[in-house]
Amino acid sequence: MTPLEALQATLAGEHAAVYVYGVLGAQSSASEQPTLFANLQTAYQLHRKRRDQLTVMIEHRGIDPVPSAVSYALPNAAATSAELTDAALQVESRISATYGQLVGSSSGSDRRWGIAALDDCAVRQLAFRGTPEMFPGMES
Repeated sequence: MTPLEALQATLAGEHAAVYVYGVLGAQSSASEQPTLFANLQTAYQLHRKRRDQLTVMIEHRGIDPVPSAVSYALPNAAATSAELTDAALQVESRISATYGQLVGSSSGSDRRWGIAALDDCAVRQLAFRGTPEMFPGMES
């Protein structure tokens, strides 16, 4: 995978993460699930920021960024707190793998940026009841 292909794949992953977190946030309640709601809101805001940063990084190369799809499939029904938490964990796990590809395919400032994003995704997985991994973002 070329560095540009890795950036585009990561942007596509962030498009999906933003969409899914938007739905998950809408399915949660700030009054009934305050911790979950706060974690979902924080994740949504962070992934929007990363999506926007990736868009700029790609545009600076004179390339059109990959567009977002109209919609994305949810990992589950996202109806209960457990399902919301599991869906968020799946989003972070998937985007971690995508950031792992970016780190492995890039160098310099893009790689440093990808490492910071991958590290954050690994920590965020813990907020959604994930387990620590020796090398997050790598296939088992």
